[in-house]
Amino acid sequence: MIIKSAEFVISAVKPSQYPPWNLPEIAFAGRSNVGKSSLINTLLNRKHLVKTSSTPGRTQLINFFSINDDMGFVDIPGYGYAKVPVSVKKGWGAMIETYLSTRSNLKGVVLIFDLRRTPGPEDRTFMDWLSHYNIPFIRVLTKADKLSKAQQAKQQAIIADSLLLEKSALILFSTKSGIGKKPIWDAIEKLTQSIN
Repeated sequence: MIIKSAEFVISAVKPSQYPPWNLPEIAFAGRSNVGKSSLINTLLNRKHLVKTSSTPGRTQLINFFSINDDMGFVDIPGYGYAKVPVSVKKGWGAMIETYLSTRSNLKGVVLIFDLRRTPGPEDRTFMDWLSHYNIPFIRVLTKADKLSKAQQAKQQAIIADSLLLEKSALILFSTKSGIGKKPIWDAIEKLTQSIN
């Protein structure tokens, strides 16, 4: 994918604030601090388009980006251990589920896991949401550069087993080396070109 333009469009908390476009959208989701913003920036060849933070829970709104004026990327708040009040977490859940259940031009979700951690209950709940709404998702394991090649293979197998998947269903990704970038783009383009 050649990136000619990538720009932030709007932050939203409810459907009336979503962009009124008909562009195919790909959402990015995962636990807090899983490397979501870094993944998006790497895919788009940008360093600071999506703000990154070492503090979990920084993304608190649904953020829309226009890519080449023919696709939308949507950064949704991370779930999990972010140090935010329970009331805020509940609000995030409702906001995210509303987006997933009502956005007709959502073509799929890039679901991000930290390669170093085995998926937990919140990951499974999110996958259940996606399955419930018949939303296809691409599973990406970030932070591959933090482990040796042998450790990568071992963790990939552990995560695949925990999700009852083949290892090949999980894309290894590293912001530093760029590994996984092309397979992720290939999977995104397949979803955005599908008719549903």
